Amino acid sequence: MANITIWGRRSSFNVQKVLWVLDLLQLRYRHIELGGRFGGLDTPEFEALNPHKKVPVLQDDDLIVWESHTIIRYLAAKYSSSTLWREMPSQRSHIDRWLDWTATRLQPDFMALFWGYYRTPAADRNQAAIQQARENCTRDYDLLNYHLHDSDFLYGDRLTLADIPPGATLHRYFTMGVDVPKPSNVVKFYQRLCEMEEYRRHIIIPYEELFGRSAF
Repeated sequence: MANITIWGRRSSFNVQKVLWVLDLLQLRYRHIELGGRFGGLDTPEFEALNPHKKVPVLQDDDLIVWESHTIIRYLAAKYSSSTLWREMPSQRSHIDRWLDWTATRLQPDFMALFWGYYRTPAADRNQAAIQQARENCTRDYDLLNYHLHDSDFLYGDRLTLADIPPGATLHRYFTMGVDVPKPSNVVKFYQRLCEMEEYRRHIIIPYEELFGRSAF
């Protein structure tokens, strides 16, 4: 039986990905709220877990894992090699490319928009930077829209890790208050995710505590 602990506040986008996967895999775990209004990132105890002092951090028995995409890869590889993950390297490469694309392209653009608009006090917002981030996100979600034109999910006919990081952005992208395009296939993808209990539990949750808060 798994002996798992996850550290990180529920309102953290990166923590939400891990909590979503843990529930998809039906794993039992202990969740410790950390960071933001909970503090605790600068303690020696947490630094011993992650020298970068960032969440999420996962412990599975004696193993410590940090970085959200590394964590969800580890969980899926150990506990779900035939569903969220794949054993064949050729099949796994399809999932990996979306994980890496989200980490290097979509997530930086999305976070630039979310932080520039939602997390920054109104008086301090850089409207030019917000508009550039909006344009970058439009390009990224148009690409997702193209790849979803003949498929319900990004790889295969069911949810895999490929869908987790981009899917986790959509609730905030559509609801944070910025007027953004809503590509039809991406909207349908979002609606499919919203039908999943695990998605509703961990992604479609209030995040007002972050509004105008650039401190954490």
